[in-house]
Amino acid sequence: MSKKLYHHIDKTILKGLPNPSREKYEMKIKVPEFTFLGVQEQPDFAKLYITFYPKNKIIELKSLKHYVYHLRDIIVSYERLINIIYDHMMEVYDADRLRITLICNPRGGISSKLVIDSDWKDRGGTERFRDYPERDDEWGILM
Repeated sequence: MSKKLYHHIDKTILKGLPNPSREKYEMKIKVPEFTFLGVQEQPDFAKLYITFYPKNKIIELKSLKHYVYHLRDIIVSYERLINIIYDHMMEVYDADRLRITLICNPRGGISSKLVIDSDWKDRGGTERFRDYPERDDEWGILM
């Protein structure tokens, strides 16, 4: 497999399905073996958590799996990657709310946790949910 840079990440892999309900609900997805190539072209390992409040479309999990596998040969920093994943998912699914948490395994003795939530005001949200667990926890994620 050839290695590619982050601008080769293909959002067209992500597919949506019609939302079977007009009622509000939350979809949680965990990708416990998330891998990609870091900027030094060494494999990075992480856990990816997605919290999704659908509008008209839901995430087709098979396409998400293919999208995630596609990232294994992409050279990208995790800071850029979480933003790309967030942007792609918002474009494809137009979620009422999208929250992404990326917990990276230690590299050089340092672990990292990154979070993006469409509800945050500085991300264009209205902070109507106000349930940001990272403000109170020690990196625990409830799924």
